[in-house]
Amino acid sequence: MAEKLPIVYVRGFAGDTAGIDRVVTDPFYGFNEGSTHIRIGPDDEPCFYQFESPLLRLHLDEGYQILVDGGQELYLASHDTIPPDTIWVHRFYDASATTWGTKPREFRLETAAQDLMRLIGTIREKSGAPRVHLVAHSMGGLVCRCLIQKILPDLGRDPADWVGKLFTYGTPHGGITFDAGFGVLERLRDLTGINGADIFGPERMYAYLTPSALLDPDGPPDEWDPRAMAPDQPFAFPRERVFCLVGTDPADYDVAHGLSAAAVGPRSDGLVQIDNAYVPGAHVAYVHRSHSGRYGLVNSEEGYQNLRRFLFGDRRVEAALVGHRLSRPSDTAWQAEVRLSVRGLHIVTHERMSAQWCSIQLPAGAADGAGPVPLASTFLCSVLRPGESATLRYALHLRILSLRRRDGLLSFRDHLEQTADFDDILIVDVDADTTAAVPALSATWNSDIAGPIRDYRPSDAPGLSDEDPADGVWVHHIELPATTVPILGGGARIRLTVTPWE
Repeated sequence: MAEKLPIVYVRGFAGDTAGIDRVVTDPFYGFNEGSTHIRIGPDDEPCFYQFESPLLRLHLDEGYQILVDGGQELYLASHDTIPPDTIWVHRFYDASATTWGTKPREFRLETAAQDLMRLIGTIREKSGAPRVHLVAHSMGGLVCRCLIQKILPDLGRDPADWVGKLFTYGTPHGGITFDAGFGVLERLRDLTGINGADIFGPERMYAYLTPSALLDPDGPPDEWDPRAMAPDQPFAFPRERVFCLVGTDPADYDVAHGLSAAAVGPRSDGLVQIDNAYVPGAHVAYVHRSHSGRYGLVNSEEGYQNLRRFLFGDRRVEAALVGHRLSRPSDTAWQAEVRLSVRGLHIVTHERMSAQWCSIQLPAGAADGAGPVPLASTFLCSVLRPGESATLRYALHLRILSLRRRDGLLSFRDHLEQTADFDDILIVDVDADTTAAVPALSATWNSDIAGPIRDYRPSDAPGLSDEDPADGVWVHHIELPATTVPILGGGARIRLTVTPWE
Protein backbone atom coordinates (compact mmCIF):
# COMPACT_ATOMS: atom_id res chain seq x y z
CA MET A 1 0.00 0.00 0.00
CA ALA A 2 1.40 3.40 -0.98
CA GLU A 3 2.30 5.74 1.87
CA LYS A 4 -0.15 8.49 2.67
CA LEU A 5 1.39 11.84 1.90
CA PRO A 6 -0.24 15.24 2.32
CA ILE A 7 -2.42 16.22 -0.66
CA VAL A 8 -2.46 19.74 -2.08
CA TYR A 9 -5.29 20.76 -4.39
CA VAL A 10 -4.63 23.38 -7.08
CA ARG A 11 -7.66 24.78 -8.90
CA GLY A 12 -8.08 26.01 -12.45
CA PHE A 13 -8.45 29.33 -14.27
CA ALA A 14 -11.00 31.77 -12.80
CA GLY A 15 -10.97 34.32 -15.62
CA ASP A 16 -11.58 38.00 -14.94
CA THR A 17 -11.78 39.85 -11.63
CA ALA A 18 -15.44 38.94 -11.14
CA GLY A 19 -14.58 35.28 -11.60
CA ILE A 20 -11.73 35.50 -9.10
CA ASP A 21 -14.01 37.21 -6.57
CA ARG A 22 -16.50 34.35 -6.89
CA VAL A 23 -13.81 31.71 -6.46
CA VAL A 24 -12.37 33.06 -3.21
CA THR A 25 -15.75 32.86 -1.46
CA ASP A 26 -15.48 29.05 -1.57
CA PRO A 27 -13.41 27.71 1.35
CA PHE A 28 -12.11 24.81 -0.76
CA TYR A 29 -11.93 26.44 -4.20
CA GLY A 30 -14.48 24.01 -5.70
CA PHE A 31 -12.92 20.68 -4.72
CA ASN A 32 -15.77 20.21 -2.25
CA GLU A 33 -18.36 20.20 -5.05
CA GLY A 34 -20.15 16.91 -5.60
CA SER A 35 -22.78 15.81 -8.07
CA THR A 36 -26.16 14.08 -8.13
CA HIS A 37 -26.86 13.31 -11.79
CA ILE A 38 -26.47 10.05 -13.61
CA ARG A 39 -27.94 9.56 -17.04
CA ILE A 40 -29.26 6.00 -17.21
CA GLY A 41 -30.34 3.58 -14.53
CA PRO A 42 -32.39 0.37 -14.62
CA ASP A 43 -35.12 0.16 -17.24
CA ASP A 44 -33.60 3.12 -19.13
CA GLU A 45 -34.90 5.50 -16.48
CA PRO A 46 -32.88 8.39 -15.03
CA CYS A 47 -31.74 7.67 -11.49
CA PHE A 48 -30.26 9.60 -8.60
CA TYR A 49 -26.62 9.00 -7.74
CA GLN A 50 -24.75 11.06 -5.17
CA PHE A 51 -21.02 11.66 -5.45
CA GLU A 52 -19.95 13.50 -2.33
CA SER A 53 -16.90 15.31 -3.84
CA PRO A 54 -13.25 14.26 -4.05
CA LEU A 55 -12.45 16.23 -0.91
CA LEU A 56 -15.03 14.48 1.25
CA ARG A 57 -14.48 11.05 -0.28
CA LEU A 58 -10.78 11.08 0.61
CA HIS A 59 -11.84 12.08 4.10
CA LEU A 60 -14.29 9.16 4.31
CA ASP A 61 -12.44 6.47 2.32
CA GLU A 62 -8.80 7.12 3.19
CA GLY A 63 -9.06 8.85 6.56
CA TYR A 64 -7.63 12.17 5.40
CA GLN A 65 -8.24 15.25 7.52
CA ILE A 66 -9.17 18.78 6.49
CA LEU A 67 -7.57 21.07 9.06
CA VAL A 68 -9.02 24.58 9.40
CA ASP A 69 -8.74 27.07 12.23
CA GLY A 70 -10.08 30.27 10.77
CA GLY A 71 -8.22 29.25 7.62
CA GLN A 72 -5.77 26.59 6.56
CA GLU A 73 -2.84 29.03 6.48
CA LEU A 74 -3.73 30.15 10.00
CA TYR A 75 -3.82 26.52 11.11
CA LEU A 76 -0.34 25.95 9.68
CA ALA A 77 0.95 29.11 11.32
CA SER A 78 -0.46 28.21 14.76
CA HIS A 79 0.54 24.53 14.91
CA ASP A 80 4.05 23.17 15.14
CA THR A 81 3.11 19.72 13.83
CA ILE A 82 0.43 18.33 11.54
CA PRO A 83 -0.40 14.75 10.53
CA PRO A 84 0.71 13.68 7.04
CA ASP A 85 -2.73 12.37 5.98
CA THR A 86 -4.16 15.85 5.46
CA ILE A 87 -5.62 17.83 2.56
CA TRP A 88 -4.63 21.40 1.76
CA VAL A 89 -5.97 23.88 -0.80
CA HIS A 90 -3.56 26.24 -2.54
CA ARG A 91 -5.54 29.50 -2.37
CA PHE A 92 -3.37 31.37 -4.86
CA TYR A 93 -6.24 33.58 -6.10
CA ASP A 94 -6.90 35.24 -2.72
CA ALA A 95 -4.32 37.95 -3.26
CA SER A 96 -5.92 38.84 -6.61
CA ALA A 97 -9.49 39.28 -5.31
CA THR A 98 -11.06 42.70 -4.73
CA THR A 99 -13.39 41.56 -1.95
CA TRP A 100 -10.86 41.71 0.91
CA GLY A 101 -10.71 45.52 1.04
CA THR A 102 -7.08 45.70 -0.08
CA LYS A 103 -5.47 46.41 -3.42
CA PRO A 104 -5.55 43.17 -5.46
CA ARG A 105 -2.33 41.73 -6.83
CA GLU A 106 -2.20 40.96 -10.53
CA PHE A 107 -2.33 37.21 -11.05
CA ARG A 108 0.79 35.61 -12.51
CA LEU A 109 1.14 31.89 -12.97
CA GLU A 110 4.80 31.91 -11.93
CA THR A 111 3.89 33.66 -8.67
CA ALA A 112 1.23 31.02 -7.99
CA ALA A 113 3.89 28.35 -8.52
CA GLN A 114 6.32 30.10 -6.16
CA ASP A 115 3.60 30.37 -3.52
CA LEU A 116 2.88 26.66 -4.01
CA MET A 117 6.54 25.89 -3.29
CA ARG A 118 6.34 27.82 -0.03
CA LEU A 119 3.14 26.02 0.97
CA ILE A 120 4.68 22.62 0.24
CA GLY A 121 7.78 23.57 2.21
CA THR A 122 5.69 24.43 5.26
CA ILE A 123 3.62 21.25 5.00
CA ARG A 124 6.72 19.07 4.66
CA GLU A 125 8.39 20.74 7.61
CA LYS A 126 5.41 20.43 9.95
CA SER A 127 4.18 16.99 8.86
CA GLY A 128 7.56 15.29 8.56
CA ALA A 129 6.37 13.92 5.20
CA PRO A 130 9.12 13.70 2.57
CA ARG A 131 6.85 14.88 -0.25
CA VAL A 132 3.27 15.87 -1.08
CA HIS A 133 0.86 14.71 -3.77
CA LEU A 134 -0.42 17.42 -6.11
CA VAL A 135 -3.99 17.15 -7.47
CA ALA A 136 -4.89 19.82 -10.00
CA HIS A 137 -7.76 20.84 -12.23
CA SER A 138 -7.27 22.59 -15.57
CA MET A 139 -4.80 25.50 -15.26
CA GLY A 140 -3.83 24.21 -11.82
CA GLY A 141 -1.88 21.47 -13.57
CA LEU A 142 0.16 24.13 -15.36
CA VAL A 143 0.89 25.83 -12.02
CA CYS A 144 2.18 22.46 -10.78
CA ARG A 145 4.26 21.90 -13.90
CA CYS A 146 5.73 25.41 -13.60
CA LEU A 147 6.84 24.48 -10.08
CA ILE A 148 8.22 21.11 -11.21
CA GLN A 149 9.85 22.18 -14.49
CA LYS A 150 11.03 25.71 -13.73
CA ILE A 151 10.76 27.09 -10.19
CA LEU A 152 12.46 24.22 -8.36
CA PRO A 153 15.09 23.47 -11.06
CA ASP A 154 16.03 27.17 -11.18
CA LEU A 155 16.81 26.89 -7.46
CA GLY A 156 18.85 23.73 -7.99
CA ARG A 157 16.23 21.60 -6.23
CA ASP A 158 14.98 18.22 -7.43
CA PRO A 159 11.16 18.28 -7.77
CA ALA A 160 11.06 14.52 -7.09
CA ASP A 161 12.15 15.40 -3.53
CA TRP A 162 9.13 17.68 -3.15
CA VAL A 163 6.33 15.98 -5.11
CA GLY A 164 5.26 12.37 -4.81
CA LYS A 165 2.70 12.16 -7.61
CA LEU A 166 0.90 14.66 -9.85
CA PHE A 167 -2.70 14.01 -10.91
CA THR A 168 -4.37 16.39 -13.38
CA TYR A 169 -8.03 16.73 -14.37
CA GLY A 170 -8.51 18.26 -17.82
CA THR A 171 -5.28 20.26 -17.75
CA PRO A 172 -4.42 21.97 -21.07
CA HIS A 173 -0.88 20.55 -21.12
CA GLY A 174 -0.63 21.50 -24.79
CA GLY A 175 -2.41 24.83 -24.38
CA ILE A 176 -5.89 25.79 -25.52
CA THR A 177 -6.59 25.80 -29.23
CA PHE A 178 -9.76 26.16 -31.27
CA ASP A 179 -11.33 24.37 -34.20
CA ALA A 180 -12.91 27.64 -35.28
CA GLY A 181 -11.15 30.76 -36.54
CA PHE A 182 -8.17 29.28 -38.43
CA GLY A 183 -5.81 30.33 -35.61
CA VAL A 184 -7.05 33.93 -35.44
CA LEU A 185 -8.69 33.45 -32.03
CA GLU A 186 -5.47 32.10 -30.54
CA ARG A 187 -3.38 34.94 -31.96
CA LEU A 188 -5.85 37.55 -30.71
CA ARG A 189 -5.89 35.99 -27.24
CA ASP A 190 -2.09 35.83 -27.04
CA LEU A 191 -1.65 39.35 -28.41
CA THR A 192 -4.12 41.05 -26.06
CA GLY A 193 -3.65 38.77 -23.05
CA ILE A 194 -7.33 39.32 -22.21
CA ASN A 195 -8.01 38.32 -18.59
CA GLY A 196 -4.58 36.66 -18.53
CA ALA A 197 -5.67 33.93 -20.96
CA ASP A 198 -2.39 34.21 -22.88
CA ILE A 199 -1.01 31.68 -20.35
CA PHE A 200 -2.58 29.04 -22.62
CA GLY A 201 -0.56 30.15 -25.66
CA PRO A 202 2.87 28.84 -26.69
CA GLU A 203 4.92 31.96 -25.89
CA ARG A 204 3.84 32.21 -22.27
CA MET A 205 3.84 28.44 -21.78
CA TYR A 206 7.42 28.25 -23.01
CA ALA A 207 8.42 30.96 -20.53
CA TYR A 208 6.95 29.30 -17.44
CA LEU A 209 7.66 25.66 -18.36
CA THR A 210 11.34 26.04 -19.31
CA PRO A 211 14.23 26.34 -16.81
CA SER A 212 16.09 29.63 -17.11
CA ALA A 213 19.29 27.82 -18.14
CA LEU A 214 17.54 26.34 -21.20
CA LEU A 215 15.39 29.34 -22.14
CA ASP A 216 15.86 30.64 -25.68
CA PRO A 217 15.43 34.44 -25.70
CA ASP A 218 13.93 34.20 -29.19
CA GLY A 219 11.03 32.13 -27.89
CA PRO A 220 10.01 28.51 -28.32
CA PRO A 221 11.81 26.52 -31.03
CA ASP A 222 9.65 25.20 -33.85
CA GLU A 223 9.80 21.64 -32.50
CA TRP A 224 8.93 22.61 -28.91
CA ASP A 225 5.95 20.72 -27.49
CA PRO A 226 4.36 22.33 -24.40
CA ARG A 227 3.03 18.94 -23.30
CA ALA A 228 6.50 17.46 -22.91
CA MET A 229 8.16 16.80 -19.58
CA ALA A 230 11.50 15.86 -21.10
CA PRO A 231 13.33 13.10 -19.20
CA ASP A 232 16.77 14.31 -20.33
CA GLN A 233 16.60 17.74 -18.69
CA PRO A 234 18.28 18.48 -15.34
CA PHE A 235 16.01 17.60 -12.39
CA ALA A 236 13.49 15.94 -14.71
CA PHE A 237 10.40 14.71 -12.86
CA PRO A 238 9.57 11.03 -13.58
CA ARG A 239 6.65 10.90 -16.00
CA GLU A 240 5.47 7.62 -14.52
CA ARG A 241 4.51 9.65 -11.43
CA VAL A 242 2.13 11.79 -13.52
CA PHE A 243 -1.48 10.85 -14.32
CA CYS A 244 -3.61 12.81 -16.79
CA LEU A 245 -7.40 12.40 -16.77
CA VAL A 246 -8.79 13.39 -20.17
CA GLY A 247 -12.42 14.38 -20.70
CA THR A 248 -14.22 13.52 -23.94
CA ASP A 249 -17.66 15.12 -23.44
CA PRO A 250 -17.95 18.65 -24.87
CA ALA A 251 -21.75 18.61 -25.07
CA ASP A 252 -22.24 19.04 -21.32
CA TYR A 253 -19.85 21.98 -20.98
CA ASP A 254 -22.28 24.91 -21.01
CA VAL A 255 -19.93 27.81 -20.27
CA ALA A 256 -20.83 30.86 -22.39
CA HIS A 257 -24.03 29.05 -23.38
CA GLY A 258 -22.09 26.42 -25.27
CA LEU A 259 -19.98 28.83 -27.33
CA SER A 260 -16.75 27.55 -25.76
CA ALA A 261 -17.49 23.97 -26.70
CA ALA A 262 -18.46 25.03 -30.22
CA ALA A 263 -15.20 26.96 -30.68
CA VAL A 264 -12.94 24.25 -29.23
CA GLY A 265 -14.68 21.50 -31.21
CA PRO A 266 -15.97 17.97 -30.63
CA ARG A 267 -12.55 16.43 -29.91
CA SER A 268 -12.51 17.99 -26.45
CA ASP A 269 -14.05 18.21 -23.01
CA GLY A 270 -15.65 21.51 -24.02
CA LEU A 271 -12.59 23.64 -23.24
CA VAL A 272 -9.47 21.51 -23.69
CA GLN A 273 -8.93 19.46 -26.81
CA ILE A 274 -8.24 15.77 -26.19
CA ASP A 275 -4.80 15.86 -27.82
CA ASN A 276 -3.76 18.76 -25.56
CA ALA A 277 -4.90 17.19 -22.27
CA TYR A 278 -2.06 14.81 -21.51
CA VAL A 279 1.70 14.63 -21.05
CA PRO A 280 3.31 12.13 -23.46
CA GLY A 281 4.79 9.26 -21.47
CA ALA A 282 2.52 9.81 -18.45
CA HIS A 283 -0.36 7.60 -17.36
CA VAL A 284 -3.58 8.57 -19.14
CA ALA A 285 -7.24 7.65 -18.75
CA TYR A 286 -10.09 8.88 -20.94
CA VAL A 287 -13.57 9.33 -19.44
CA HIS A 288 -16.76 10.68 -20.99
CA ARG A 289 -16.98 13.76 -18.81
CA SER A 290 -16.87 17.48 -19.51
CA HIS A 291 -14.35 20.05 -18.30
CA SER A 292 -16.62 21.16 -15.46
CA GLY A 293 -20.29 21.41 -14.57
CA ARG A 294 -22.68 18.77 -13.30
CA TYR A 295 -21.04 16.18 -15.56
CA GLY A 296 -17.56 17.54 -14.92
CA LEU A 297 -14.30 15.65 -14.46
CA VAL A 298 -13.53 16.72 -10.89
CA ASN A 299 -16.94 16.05 -9.38
CA SER A 300 -17.23 12.59 -10.93
CA GLU A 301 -16.92 9.04 -9.68
CA GLU A 302 -14.77 8.27 -12.74
CA GLY A 303 -12.27 10.96 -11.78
CA TYR A 304 -12.18 9.97 -8.13
CA GLN A 305 -11.67 6.26 -8.74
CA ASN A 306 -8.73 6.95 -11.05
CA LEU A 307 -7.30 9.40 -8.51
CA ARG A 308 -7.67 7.02 -5.56
CA ARG A 309 -6.07 4.07 -7.29
CA PHE A 310 -3.21 6.14 -8.69
CA LEU A 311 -2.39 7.61 -5.27
CA PHE A 312 -2.93 4.53 -3.11
CA GLY A 313 -2.90 1.46 -5.37
CA ASP A 314 -0.37 -1.36 -4.99
CA ARG A 315 -0.39 -2.99 -8.44
CA ARG A 316 0.00 -1.41 -11.88
CA VAL A 317 -1.41 -3.47 -14.75
CA GLU A 318 -0.75 -2.49 -18.36
CA ALA A 319 -2.29 -4.07 -21.43
CA ALA A 320 -0.90 -3.65 -24.95
CA LEU A 321 -1.59 -5.15 -28.36
CA VAL A 322 1.61 -6.63 -29.80
CA GLY A 323 2.66 -8.65 -32.84
CA HIS A 324 -0.35 -7.75 -34.95
CA ARG A 325 -0.25 -7.62 -38.76
CA LEU A 326 -3.32 -5.96 -40.23
CA SER A 327 -4.83 -7.01 -43.54
CA ARG A 328 -5.21 -4.68 -46.55
CA PRO A 329 -3.07 -1.87 -45.12
CA SER A 330 -3.12 0.12 -48.36
CA ASP A 331 -6.84 0.91 -48.46
CA THR A 332 -8.12 0.22 -44.95
CA ALA A 333 -7.73 2.18 -41.75
CA TRP A 334 -8.00 0.19 -38.53
CA GLN A 335 -9.08 1.43 -35.12
CA ALA A 336 -9.35 -0.13 -31.68
CA GLU A 337 -11.87 0.81 -29.03
CA VAL A 338 -11.30 -0.09 -25.39
CA ARG A 339 -13.29 0.18 -22.20
CA LEU A 340 -11.84 -0.73 -18.83
CA SER A 341 -14.11 -1.82 -15.98
CA VAL A 342 -13.02 -2.68 -12.44
CA ARG A 343 -15.13 -5.08 -10.39
CA GLY A 344 -17.24 -3.37 -7.76
CA LEU A 345 -17.52 -0.03 -9.57
CA HIS A 346 -20.61 1.10 -11.44
CA ILE A 347 -18.56 3.32 -13.74
CA VAL A 348 -16.06 2.72 -16.53
CA THR A 349 -12.63 3.97 -15.46
CA HIS A 350 -11.22 4.37 -18.99
CA GLU A 351 -12.83 4.39 -22.42
CA ARG A 352 -11.53 5.28 -25.85
CA MET A 353 -14.35 5.19 -28.37
CA SER A 354 -14.59 6.36 -31.97
CA ALA A 355 -17.92 8.05 -31.20
CA GLN A 356 -16.05 10.15 -28.64
CA TRP A 357 -13.21 11.05 -31.06
CA CYS A 358 -10.53 9.17 -29.16
CA SER A 359 -10.26 5.68 -30.60
CA ILE A 360 -6.82 4.09 -30.90
CA GLN A 361 -5.39 4.22 -34.40
CA LEU A 362 -3.68 0.94 -35.27
CA PRO A 363 -0.55 1.03 -37.44
CA ALA A 364 -0.52 -1.33 -40.41
CA GLY A 365 2.38 -3.44 -39.16
CA ALA A 366 5.29 -5.00 -40.99
CA ALA A 367 5.77 -8.60 -41.97
CA ASP A 368 7.15 -9.47 -38.55
CA GLY A 369 4.36 -7.69 -36.71
CA ALA A 370 3.88 -4.13 -35.46
CA GLY A 371 5.25 -2.57 -32.31
CA PRO A 372 3.24 -2.50 -29.10
CA VAL A 373 0.03 -0.46 -29.05
CA PRO A 374 -0.90 0.56 -25.47
CA LEU A 375 -4.54 -0.22 -24.76
CA ALA A 376 -5.00 0.54 -21.07
CA SER A 377 -3.11 1.09 -17.85
CA THR A 378 -4.79 0.74 -14.49
CA PHE A 379 -3.90 0.68 -10.82
CA LEU A 380 -5.36 -1.91 -8.51
CA CYS A 381 -5.64 -1.64 -4.74
CA SER A 382 -5.79 -4.87 -2.76
CA VAL A 383 -7.82 -3.38 0.09
CA LEU A 384 -10.62 -2.45 -2.32
CA ARG A 385 -11.49 -5.95 -3.49
CA PRO A 386 -15.20 -6.67 -2.88
CA GLY A 387 -16.31 -9.06 -0.17
CA GLU A 388 -14.13 -12.07 0.46
CA SER A 389 -12.77 -12.25 -3.06
CA ALA A 390 -9.12 -13.27 -3.25
CA THR A 391 -8.55 -11.49 -6.55
CA LEU A 392 -8.71 -8.06 -8.09
CA ARG A 393 -10.70 -8.33 -11.29
CA TYR A 394 -10.99 -6.05 -14.24
CA ALA A 395 -12.43 -6.40 -17.72
CA LEU A 396 -10.86 -5.03 -20.89
CA HIS A 397 -13.46 -4.66 -23.61
CA LEU A 398 -11.67 -4.64 -26.97
CA ARG A 399 -13.24 -3.85 -30.34
CA ILE A 400 -11.43 -3.71 -33.69
CA LEU A 401 -13.07 -1.68 -36.46
CA SER A 402 -12.12 -0.98 -40.05
CA LEU A 403 -12.79 1.92 -42.41
CA ARG A 404 -12.09 1.39 -46.09
CA ARG A 405 -10.83 4.12 -48.41
CA ARG A 406 -11.14 4.47 -52.16
CA ASP A 407 -9.23 7.22 -53.95
CA GLY A 408 -8.51 8.88 -50.62
CA LEU A 409 -12.18 9.01 -49.60
CA LEU A 410 -14.05 6.79 -47.17
CA SER A 411 -16.10 4.09 -48.87
CA PHE A 412 -19.40 3.17 -47.27
CA ARG A 413 -20.61 0.63 -49.84
CA ASP A 414 -19.96 -2.40 -47.63
CA HIS A 415 -19.71 -0.45 -44.38
CA LEU A 416 -21.76 -1.25 -41.26
CA GLU A 417 -21.59 1.80 -39.03
CA GLN A 418 -20.25 1.22 -35.48
CA THR A 419 -20.05 -2.52 -36.18
CA ALA A 420 -16.83 -4.11 -35.04
CA ASP A 421 -14.89 -6.72 -36.99
CA PHE A 422 -13.85 -8.14 -33.61
CA ASP A 423 -15.58 -7.64 -30.26
CA ASP A 424 -14.69 -9.49 -27.06
CA ILE A 425 -13.87 -8.91 -23.38
CA LEU A 426 -10.73 -10.08 -21.62
CA ILE A 427 -11.42 -10.93 -17.97
CA VAL A 428 -8.29 -10.60 -15.83
CA ASP A 429 -7.93 -11.71 -12.21
CA VAL A 430 -4.91 -10.56 -10.21
CA ASP A 431 -4.15 -12.20 -6.88
CA ALA A 432 -4.68 -9.71 -4.06
CA ASP A 433 -1.73 -10.94 -2.00
CA THR A 434 0.73 -8.07 -2.34
CA THR A 435 3.39 -9.91 -0.32
CA ALA A 436 3.85 -12.52 -3.05
CA ALA A 437 7.08 -12.06 -5.01
CA VAL A 438 5.28 -12.97 -8.25
CA PRO A 439 1.58 -12.12 -8.69
CA ALA A 440 -0.77 -14.93 -9.61
CA LEU A 441 -2.83 -14.04 -12.66
CA SER A 442 -5.43 -15.72 -14.79
CA ALA A 443 -7.21 -14.38 -17.86
CA THR A 444 -9.88 -15.61 -20.22
CA TRP A 445 -12.02 -14.21 -23.00
CA ASN A 446 -15.71 -13.68 -22.38
CA SER A 447 -16.49 -15.75 -25.48
CA ASP A 448 -15.03 -18.75 -23.61
CA ILE A 449 -17.13 -18.22 -20.47
CA ALA A 450 -20.42 -20.08 -20.18
CA GLY A 451 -22.99 -18.00 -18.34
CA PRO A 452 -22.67 -14.60 -16.63
CA ILE A 453 -19.20 -13.21 -16.02
CA ARG A 454 -20.01 -12.68 -12.33
CA ASP A 455 -20.31 -16.46 -11.88
CA TYR A 456 -16.92 -17.15 -13.43
CA ARG A 457 -14.17 -18.19 -11.02
CA PRO A 458 -10.47 -17.82 -11.93
CA SER A 459 -9.90 -21.37 -10.69
CA ASP A 460 -11.76 -22.45 -13.83
CA ALA A 461 -8.79 -21.30 -15.94
CA PRO A 462 -5.08 -22.17 -15.66
CA GLY A 463 -2.81 -19.56 -14.14
CA LEU A 464 -0.61 -17.52 -16.43
CA SER A 465 3.13 -18.02 -16.28
CA ASP A 466 5.68 -15.23 -15.89
CA GLU A 467 7.61 -14.79 -19.14
CA ASP A 468 10.02 -12.16 -17.78
CA PRO A 469 12.80 -13.40 -15.46
CA ALA A 470 13.50 -9.92 -14.08
CA ASP A 471 12.52 -9.16 -10.50
CA GLY A 472 9.71 -6.72 -9.90
CA VAL A 473 7.95 -7.25 -13.23
CA TRP A 474 5.52 -9.91 -14.43
CA VAL A 475 4.74 -10.35 -18.15
CA HIS A 476 2.53 -12.73 -20.11
CA HIS A 477 1.28 -12.73 -23.72
CA ILE A 478 -2.32 -13.85 -24.18
CA GLU A 479 -3.54 -15.28 -27.47
CA LEU A 480 -6.50 -13.60 -29.07
CA PRO A 481 -9.49 -15.70 -30.17
CA ALA A 482 -8.97 -17.57 -33.44
CA THR A 483 -11.50 -15.29 -35.16
CA THR A 484 -8.93 -12.46 -35.12
CA VAL A 485 -6.32 -14.30 -37.22
CA PRO A 486 -7.68 -13.03 -40.60
CA ILE A 487 -7.69 -9.49 -39.16
CA LEU A 488 -4.63 -9.22 -36.90
CA GLY A 489 -2.58 -12.19 -38.04
CA GLY A 490 -1.61 -15.29 -36.11
CA GLY A 491 1.05 -13.55 -34.02
CA ALA A 492 -1.18 -10.95 -32.36
CA ARG A 493 -1.22 -11.08 -28.57
CA ILE A 494 -2.40 -9.03 -25.60
CA ARG A 495 0.65 -8.38 -23.46
CA LEU A 496 -0.12 -8.01 -19.77
CA THR A 497 2.53 -6.40 -17.57
CA VAL A 498 2.15 -6.23 -13.81
CA THR A 499 4.49 -4.27 -11.57
CA PRO A 500 4.32 -3.19 -7.93
CA TRP A 501 3.04 0.35 -7.41
CA GLU A 502 3.67 2.63 -4.50
